[in-house]
Amino acid sequence: MKKCLRLLVVLGVLSGGNAHGADAQAILAKYRCTICHADYDTIAGPPYAEVAARLKGNPKARAIIVAVVRKGVHGSGPWPMPPSPQVAPADADVVARYILALKPQG
Repeated sequence: MKKCLRLLVVLGVLSGGNAHGADAQAILAKYRCTICHADYDTIAGPPYAEVAARLKGNPKARAIIVAVVRKGVHGSGPWPMPPSPQVAPADADVVARYILALKPQG
């Protein structure tokens, strides 16, 4: 029983700490989100953990992320996030859940 619990904890950590982590990683790769974003590192766009921190406590956080993924946005950085209407709403929701489950680093 302890081995199973340890395995579940390890799998949770490897998948981003939530049940949809592996699915989210596959979706992020499929739509090439990782070209501009990473969990904790700034690339062209903000890190996902920063997005999660910015939206922490907002009851509409998931809907906001889904809308930004599908409609795009021009944030405070030099590059706008282009709209990605090809991302299915269900896929965008999995990604939103993943992002919001990320904890601050450190």
